[in-house]
Amino acid sequence: MTPLDRLKRAGVSIWLDDLSRELLETGRFADLVEESGVTGATSNPTIFANAITGSRCYDDQLRTLIDRGVLDSQTLFFELALEDVRQAALALRPAYDESHGQDGFVSFECTPDLAEDAEATTMQALDVCRRLEDLPNVLIKVAATSAGIDAIQELTAGGVRVNVTLLFSQRRHQQAIDAYLNGLERRADAGKSIKGVSSVASFFVSRIDAIVDEQLDSDSPLRGRIAIANAELVYARQQRTLDGPRWRQLAMRGASPQRLLWASTATKDPAYSDTRYVQELIAPDAINTMPQSTLEAFADHGDIGRSLGADIAPAKHLLNELSDDGIDFAAVTDRLEKQGIAAFNESYRKLLDCITSRVSELQAGSVNAEVAR
Repeated sequence: MTPLDRLKRAGVSIWLDDLSRELLETGRFADLVEESGVTGATSNPTIFANAITGSRCYDDQLRTLIDRGVLDSQTLFFELALEDVRQAALALRPAYDESHGQDGFVSFECTPDLAEDAEATTMQALDVCRRLEDLPNVLIKVAATSAGIDAIQELTAGGVRVNVTLLFSQRRHQQAIDAYLNGLERRADAGKSIKGVSSVASFFVSRIDAIVDEQLDSDSPLRGRIAIANAELVYARQQRTLDGPRWRQLAMRGASPQRLLWASTATKDPAYSDTRYVQELIAPDAINTMPQSTLEAFADHGDIGRSLGADIAPAKHLLNELSDDGIDFAAVTDRLEKQGIAAFNESYRKLLDCITSRVSELQAGSVNAEVAR
């Protein structure tokens, strides 16, 4: 049995933290689904920026759109990205069907320029859903800002499947849980079915160690341990929710639980194992979304560590020690949230600029070809 087989047997869903036209058209995505057991895919503005700016695979579709008079860079981005999402969703549909709608999803993220605008985020998410209405296995990613939390509740009440992203703190995770439950309750109270409404909560891991380690002494025993401890407490919070009467009432009406998804699982510090944020986050029904490099590393030499369990005292102790060392962990997670939004906004701006430049190149090429004839 391969390491990936053992990971799946431990109850972890393996998702790919990447999406591109090249990955889809070369058949590599289909191979990962077939051979590596990948049952989902995630994307974000940075992933799409890298995909579209670094490839000519989108040029044919761009030419067609330009010929139709579509020149606005954001409109073009949505056309290109949603085609990738559509292809990935079709490839993952068997996993969605086999899991009875609990797995097999691909995510598309609302644009980061709307992260502080709940109404605009909601409207954009609904528009994407309308454009992909024939695909039940698409999640709309919404950043867990204060405005995003409001949008998540509204979208859930409207029956939209949501991936809550950029989660770093336990406080935000609780807000994500509440937004999902509130949305389900509103929908049920309105007499609408809550069956088939899905959500995942994408909790970021390795970035926490990267920023905390910078503030610790080089010989501190806390180095490289805070992210996993934080994740353990988040998992325990989710389990308490699923054991509670509020959730049981919703489950009786056909609701699906909001699954935890471990994101940012590529190791940032080369001194640490390149598989640590996979093998130390084993938990039944959890999802681990990995870049290809981490997926390949785990396939080669990954091991199955202990499953996250009920004993959270050691994790609490580690976070208390961090506070004793004078590090404000709440400030750390707030900073990471702001940095995440800022980084995605920068990627998004670069992406739109690249699309504008590519349109100019293709238009110039068409003019030159016409003159040559």
